[in-house]
Amino acid sequence: MRSLLPAIIFTIAYALVSIGVTNSYYQLMLTLVPVWAVFGLSWNLLSGYTGLISFGHAAFFGIGAYTTALGQIYFGLSPWVLIPIAAMLGGIAGLLIGFPTFRLQGHYFALAMLAYPLAILYVFEWLGFQEVTLPMKRDAPIYYMQFSDPRVYTLLALAIMLATIVLTRIIEQSRFGMALLAIKQNEAAAEAAGINTLAWKLRAITLSGAIAAAIGAFYAQVLLVVTPQSVFGMLVSAQALTVAMFGGVGTVWGPVIGSVILIPLAEILHAEAGDRFPGIQGVIFGFAIICVILLAPEGLFWKLRDLLRKRFARSTAKTTEAPDVSRPAATVTPLPTARKHAATSEVVLEVSDLSRSFGGLKAVQNVSFKLHKNEILGIIGPNGAGKTTLFNLLNGFLRPNQGEVLIDGRDMSGERPHTICEAGIGRTFQVMRPFLRMSILDNVVVGAYVRAKTEDEARRLAADAVARVGLSHAADQVAGELSTKELRLMELARALAGQPRILLLDETLAGLGHGEADEVVAVIQQLARDGITIAIIEHTMQAMVRLVDRFVVLDHGAVITEGEPEAVTRDNRVIEAYLGKKWVAHAPH
Repeated sequence: MRSLLPAIIFTIAYALVSIGVTNSYYQLMLTLVPVWAVFGLSWNLLSGYTGLISFGHAAFFGIGAYTTALGQIYFGLSPWVLIPIAAMLGGIAGLLIGFPTFRLQGHYFALAMLAYPLAILYVFEWLGFQEVTLPMKRDAPIYYMQFSDPRVYTLLALAIMLATIVLTRIIEQSRFGMALLAIKQNEAAAEAAGINTLAWKLRAITLSGAIAAAIGAFYAQVLLVVTPQSVFGMLVSAQALTVAMFGGVGTVWGPVIGSVILIPLAEILHAEAGDRFPGIQGVIFGFAIICVILLAPEGLFWKLRDLLRKRFARSTAKTTEAPDVSRPAATVTPLPTARKHAATSEVVLEVSDLSRSFGGLKAVQNVSFKLHKNEILGIIGPNGAGKTTLFNLLNGFLRPNQGEVLIDGRDMSGERPHTICEAGIGRTFQVMRPFLRMSILDNVVVGAYVRAKTEDEARRLAADAVARVGLSHAADQVAGELSTKELRLMELARALAGQPRILLLDETLAGLGHGEADEVVAVIQQLARDGITIAIIEHTMQAMVRLVDRFVVLDHGAVITEGEPEAVTRDNRVIEAYLGKKWVAHAPH
């Protein structure tokens, strides 16, 4: 409730101001600000939280507007009934549009979304609905939402805006919002953590389309005239995008801030200079986007918040004594001269004749091996040997051209990463994939959702995983401020939060100093003692020979040998392909 207090105060203050305005033009402007704020919030729910930029939100807005207009003309229905119907149609449209379009990424998605409102615009023009005027209902004005006092429209628009803010806030603080933010910041990491990214994006565009259609239906009721260009035109989609980007994407306040500043400015200039400078509203929105790109790429809200946080951090640093900078870390267990671990004969992962080619390049060639329960398997080989490609095949980021990946005897080859994560496979990445604007704990909570039924359970699993890697002291620290070692441990915790039976660790020690690497190795050793089966890619051979039970060695995508560390590191083929003669001279004995 406390987080909603600023929105409630703003709404009440805005309502009091609007009640005091009697000029009909200014009253209309006061109504349009919350209307476009709601439209911006609907755009933000999809694009602001997932990062997939939509240039086509006018499709949903226009569907809502024409639902209200045609529903009254042909069926005599009340807008109080038509607005919920419009929301339902907008949600259905979102689902139908999203399912094929989410196959695209980046600017391809944005351009594809642009096509939908343009296509619908031409359809409505072809059908003869170039200008639809809503019928006046003098007998039952309240039933048909036709008020003589325009201030009522402003109050209704504010009520819709507050309801949308409350809904958005609830989503932000739920599994829904966390999943969307994870998708935005790193979709591959979200998928690997067990997030069904397609399903969550479809939910987002369905709800986004419903809200956009509902406010489009209300907008038609305010203006009483609907044309294809006024509700499906490019400028309509641009306004949703601009108010959200100007104010700040990925936050409830962004579209509100953008609307309060840009809508009155654009409307006043259009009224004063529209006859001399046609299209001046588009100029204003274009200029706003340029300003945002140059001065505040994430919008005014985030720019101001970051400036205030920096100022607060500086003032805090000046007024507090220098704290003890030593931090507790995971207990470092000295690496034994030979690792003996109770691997069992039970096979939990079996790879059989796995192959993947990229054109003429055979990245993985007929790879076969078995991973036993409680075993630590090291996968080594020169750069370009196909190690990371193999991991991507194991956890679903790539589909094999042939072969099988059996998890507990079930063929999972070709399944999507979130499905493989649900089957008990956790994954870290060679190039770290943190959710930079989230705290350590929130990063790890995303990984816990694959197992947790409730938010409290997800938080508990995440806190336990953070403690296991020794980061409890920094759980509230934002990921973008972490060191390389902390990021590596955080990624490990995120994989652990899903309670995997098998961990795939891709160069977890990369970028670490010697002491830092020892700390991370100590964590991995403890995980092995706790009964987690591990497959690890790593180039730090001094640590690997003491850590793993068995090696699989790849070269040019094929297995050249496998076996215990002592035998593999003396194999001439491995020395020639990977280790080199210096290894023989300095190898631990």
